[in-house]
Amino acid sequence: MIVKVLALLLALSLSVIPGEWKEKRYVARPDEDGVQRVRIKAGSYYYDPNYIVVKMGVPVELILIRESAVIPHNIVLEMPGVSVREELDPEEEVRVRFTPKEVGKFEFYCDKKFLFFPSHREKGMWGILEVTP
Repeated sequence: MIVKVLALLLALSLSVIPGEWKEKRYVARPDEDGVQRVRIKAGSYYYDPNYIVVKMGVPVELILIRESAVIPHNIVLEMPGVSVREELDPEEEVRVRFTPKEVGKFEFYCDKKFLFFPSHREKGMWGILEVTP
């Protein structure tokens, strides 16, 4: 336990500077079953892709996988008719399914924060889900 805490403190101390957000766009297309599937990798203060375009009224499935690391991450997404808050475990897929009901741009992010360090969101761990007509 002490080793994990020390590793966490070391990792945090090496990464206290907020990260630069660089857009990694993905335009979802429905699979044969009509579902827009998007694989999202959650890593050290990033999501890849972090700008996702989907169609309104077409089911969406987000497949999230977190790279293995000591630092915990999650995903939070709020939009009309959709409320997502999922913890991400290393190397385990988390699947979230919903159907967007409104056009717009909606932010998703990691809301984790340790003590006085910048939040994961402030370090660049956020993205946009754009719903088009």
